[in-house]
Amino acid sequence: MIDVLVVDDDFHVAEINAAYVSQVTGFRVAGRAHTAAQALAALERTPVDLVLLDHYLPDETGLALVRRLRQLGHRTDVIMVTAARDVATVQDAMRSGALQYLVKPFGFAGLRAKLDGYAALRRTVERVGGRGEAGQEQVDRIFGAFRTTDAPHTELPKGHSAATVDLLRRVLDAAARPLSAHEVAERAGVSRSTAQRYLKHLERGGHLTLTLKYGDTGRPEHRYHWARTP
Repeated sequence: MIDVLVVDDDFHVAEINAAYVSQVTGFRVAGRAHTAAQALAALERTPVDLVLLDHYLPDETGLALVRRLRQLGHRTDVIMVTAARDVATVQDAMRSGALQYLVKPFGFAGLRAKLDGYAALRRTVERVGGRGEAGQEQVDRIFGAFRTTDAPHTELPKGHSAATVDLLRRVLDAAARPLSAHEVAERAGVSRSTAQRYLKHLERGGHLTLTLKYGDTGRPEHRYHWARTP
C-alpha cells in the first residue's frame, strides 16, 4: 500500500483530493496538512511514500518546502498539485526534485493518471532494485515508467474500448520483459485477435515499442512493451 500525505491550504480541496486518492487501488491517505509547517510536522511523525503538494501555502511555498525536505534528508516522493502555471515554477519543481506536476483544476481521471504513473514507477524500481546495478535498458525503464497514463485513451478507433486499453497497459506495466500478443492476451483474459488489434493500434500511435525476437524457425515474434515517453 502506498501512503499519501495530501497538502493544500484549502480545506475543501484537500478533502476532495484525499477522496480521489482513496478511490485509487493501492493508495491510502495517511494524513492531510494545510500549511508547510503542518506538512513537515506530519512527515517527521510518520514518513509517507508520496506527498501531493500545493505550491501556494500560507507560510511557505510548496517548492521551498520540497527543498527543505531534501536538505533535512527526507526522501519522500512529491507530486506538485497546484494552480501555478508559469514555466519558471514548473522548471523549479523539476530542479527541486518533484516527480510530476498536476495543474489545477483537474478531475479524478487527471489525478488517477499521475498516481497510476507513480505506481508504475515504483514497480519498475522494485524490479530493477534487487540487482544492485542497472544497465541502460533498466535505466530507460525507470525514467520512462512515470508518464501520463490516460494519453492512449484519446482518439480510439470505432470499436475500441478505453477500458481495454487500460487493461493492456496494466498487463504490460506489470511485465518484467516485452510480451508477445499471445502472452498479453492470456494475461489480460482477452482473445489473441483482440490483443493484436489493440497492440497494433497502440504501436502505431507511439504508445508501445515493438521489438522482434528471432527463434529457430527464422520467423520473428513480435514483442511489445510500453514506450518510454519523456
